[in-house]
Amino acid sequence: MDEFGQPVGRAVSWTPPATLPALTATGRTVAIAPLALEHAEGLWEALGPGRSQWTYMSVEPPTGVDDLRRIVAGYLEAPGWVPHVITGLDGGVLGMASLLRIRPAEGAAEIGAISYGVRLRRATAGTEAMTLLAEHAFSAGYRRYEWKCDALNAASRAAATRLGFRFEGIWHNALVYKGRNRDTAWYAMTDDDWQRIRPVHEAWIEGTETGANGHQAFRLSEATAALWDDEGDTR
Repeated sequence: MDEFGQPVGRAVSWTPPATLPALTATGRTVAIAPLALEHAEGLWEALGPGRSQWTYMSVEPPTGVDDLRRIVAGYLEAPGWVPHVITGLDGGVLGMASLLRIRPAEGAAEIGAISYGVRLRRATAGTEAMTLLAEHAFSAGYRRYEWKCDALNAASRAAATRLGFRFEGIWHNALVYKGRNRDTAWYAMTDDDWQRIRPVHEAWIEGTETGANGHQAFRLSEATAALWDDEGDTR
């Protein structure tokens, strides 16, 4: 309460961080590095010619390596974007994801433009890539980490919830892309949230290595949902 008897936010002793740099890191199952034009050929091989995975992306599906190279160039030139390539431990290209809308003064950043090849989808490596990028943002001093998607993109919304992001609402008529309306679903986690989420991610990733036949000992979606059950979360 302030001197007028009005409720105010908790006091924060915090210094805005520097602009979030690109990440270079190697985990248990996957590696992250800055995206470059030279990765286009590997991305084309990983992502393939399938069109459905581009439905909710802002760009049209690439028609070949040259077209995908153009998309990569656009990501590299986008203001405020820090694009990354995701590779296997053998160096093979598996997909890409970008940190974007980075606002150091607010201590906020977003993860987006995620494109996964077959080896990353429903795989431990795909989850670990998201874990490494989230840890990168929070360890750099950021307080808020966002995930936004078309409200009709059920797969993306399920992925956000599974990873531990909290649903914050729908922004109606937020964008027009590809000639159609987009209502945007907002998800986010805070630095305090991450202190609870990170150990769950790490235990799940480690469980892949120790579990029978490579299966995890528990479902990540159930574990992250349980974190908020005692807070009446309404996701």
